[in-house]
Amino acid sequence: MTTHKTRAQERIDEIDVSPSKLLADNEKLKDDLAAAQGRADEYLAALQRERAEFLNYKRRTAEERERDLGLAGEDLIRKVIALADDFDRAIEARPDDLAGHAWAEGVGAIDRKLRLLLESEGVSQIDAAPGQRFDPREHDAIAHVPGTGRREGEIVDEVRRGYRLRERVLRPALVAVAAAPEGEAQAPTNGPADSAPRPEPHQPEQPTDIHND
Repeated sequence: MTTHKTRAQERIDEIDVSPSKLLADNEKLKDDLAAAQGRADEYLAALQRERAEFLNYKRRTAEERERDLGLAGEDLIRKVIALADDFDRAIEARPDDLAGHAWAEGVGAIDRKLRLLLESEGVSQIDAAPGQRFDPREHDAIAHVPGTGRREGEIVDEVRRGYRLRERVLRPALVAVAAAPEGEAQAPTNGPADSAPRPEPHQPEQPTDIHND
């Protein structure tokens, strides 16, 4: 009697379950797994590189933006300082008969507001009071004045204020410096500016004109 196999039994008979075939299939699966793991490692490394490059790009753009904003802010501060110089000159040239006048008091109030604005942005005035030692890092000499009674190299007068922006000199103070009397040897000096060369006379900047629109 002929035995008829079902479709499922025929497929089972077709499957090679010999030990050699199973070992070969197992090795192939191991190779496939190793290859897949290698590709996954490559994709992960590429992703990590892309992420690091993106973070570096964000950091660079943030630094550039901060630097640009800082430069723009510094330029504006310089303009405010120039305006403050004009107020200084206006106050110094105020006629005596305007003392206590409302207009003169208003000019003084605006000047004080400008000073407060500069202070709020980290701007401080450089000390250039008479008697201070000349320091070329913070002072710019426009004249040497003999016969002042001060030691050579001491500041005689502050001609224009100087300013720092935080710890950096934004603009040196313009000063007149005491000179040694003619024929007298240069006096010994002490202090941080002593090793620096003697200040050279310098012409001050022209005042900024204020025009009413």
